[in-house]
Amino acid sequence: MRWNRRWPEKKPRPKARPLSKVQRDVILSKLLNGIESSPVLTALNIRARALRGLFYIEQLWQDGSRDELEAVVIGRLTPLVAPKGRLLLEAEKSNGNWYEVKTGFAKSLIDHVANDTKGTFHGLGTLNKSLASGGNQRLPIKIDKEFNFTYESTGETCSAQEALYHFFGVPIPVIAEPSGWYMYHRTPWITEVSDDLRSVLVRFASNTIYGTIFRGTCLYTNMHDNKWGAYPIRPNQSENQ
Repeated sequence: MRWNRRWPEKKPRPKARPLSKVQRDVILSKLLNGIESSPVLTALNIRARALRGLFYIEQLWQDGSRDELEAVVIGRLTPLVAPKGRLLLEAEKSNGNWYEVKTGFAKSLIDHVANDTKGTFHGLGTLNKSLASGGNQRLPIKIDKEFNFTYESTGETCSAQEALYHFFGVPIPVIAEPSGWYMYHRTPWITEVSDDLRSVLVRFASNTIYGTIFRGTCLYTNMHDNKWGAYPIRPNQSENQ
């Protein structure tokens, strides 16, 4: 027996608008300014560039085997015919498979990338906002016995990323290292802290209709050379998770 299935029609891709050199340069300038004004995007070595009528948001990585920087595309923007002046922001789900994130003007879209909290681009949006409002300075934070973190000045609760940066002093690129956990929109929370505050265990979980499901762990450790490192641990790699 065959079921008469009607698959939903694929949404047609919005029509791209060709740009003059002046229009392209104006948009690119707004993207670059947005990156420069973002503490997180600057620390993560994010750049924007125009290529073949599109705009690409890339992260530059240091290749350990070579003295070269490798560019990894984390998003792209397409100028649209309609609405006029808008761009389509997309992220890559798999190789060559892009999906729509948001449409808008260049400034609002790069701000959306900078303040991303889901993990689509980096997941450090709460930290970006706190740094932008605090003048890029580390802010005083209190910790209780249950590892809840709050700002001393306001009493507001901190995200795990904010606590890692402001309280423990973990650099932004190190906080972002478990990119795989962030990419799948997993929420981090701090579960253990060493007495000397040099080791922090962070768990990542996904919220589903069946409840919260634990998906991974990252151990942040301040080594003897006073440098923080991040060590992601998959659930099947430890019996104690």
